[in-house]
Amino acid sequence: MVGNPVTTMRAMSQDVLGDPDVLHEVVLPRPEPGVSQILVAVHASGLNPTDWKHRARRAFLPDPPFVLGWDVSGVVEAVGFGVTLFKPGDEVLGMLPYPGGAGAHAEYVTGPARAFTHKPSALSHVEAGALPLAGLTAWQALVDTAGVRAGQRVLIHAAAGGVGHLAVQIAKARGAHVIGTASTVNHDFLRGLGADEVVDYGTTDVARAVRDVDVVLDPRGGDGPLRSLATLRPGGILVSLLGTGPDLVARAAERGVRVAAMLVEADHAGMVAIAGLAEAGRLRPRIAGTFPLAEAARAHARGETGHTAGKLVLVVR
Repeated sequence: MVGNPVTTMRAMSQDVLGDPDVLHEVVLPRPEPGVSQILVAVHASGLNPTDWKHRARRAFLPDPPFVLGWDVSGVVEAVGFGVTLFKPGDEVLGMLPYPGGAGAHAEYVTGPARAFTHKPSALSHVEAGALPLAGLTAWQALVDTAGVRAGQRVLIHAAAGGVGHLAVQIAKARGAHVIGTASTVNHDFLRGLGADEVVDYGTTDVARAVRDVDVVLDPRGGDGPLRSLATLRPGGILVSLLGTGPDLVARAAERGVRVAAMLVEADHAGMVAIAGLAEAGRLRPRIAGTFPLAEAARAHARGETGHTAGKLVLVVR
């Protein structure tokens, strides 16, 4: 006997912008996959700083109501016309198109098939759910934008954070000499990931202590990118995840270095690459904490403290 088909789902939504308590559980119609899309039963979904930024203020998304979340790990429930990469029952991970594809903090989600790849057997759903957005950000910054190669010196700021700790592992997998900045309490963690040097940004002037690097990855913004120009050797590149200004570009040109502002994109080739590193045991997200879907507000509050080493994950199933 066939059971009743699932037609609804739980999701975390908000009607207004504001503090974490604007998040609340709702029941929505279960989506159906369109052409070239898959429907995924979400098992876990990572949280990223962009989630609480979009929750609190107008950014890339239209006005609420909306469901946040871009990270997905789960099981394919159905496929749309034209999909050949996956079939129902496949375990997958992926990043919904950023920013307009948000909606992963729900029991089901649809997205382009090529925004996903098969989940590495080496990762649990919680680990896989932590990987997509931060992992793709690190990959696209270091590999696609900066072209990191063996023997280069790479400086990664906020190296214990969600993007940073994955960037350390990706740079090491590329054969680079990695220097990470982090508070002292996280130094052993970063050395365990393969960092060759670790600098406490709270007690050390990094711009004076570090020299002759080929690549700087800066997810912090503020005056950090401008100060980091002094660490680069001629011909080097600074990749900023929070944009660049005319002053930064001009100062970089004066020093004979480049700057690039990068925004993560859904990317099948990149997902395949980072999943391959995970399967090979060369890339693993650190899980700083897990929360049930219904406790998304509590997860946002913890993330906003800015003191999380690794990733926070919502467990949906």
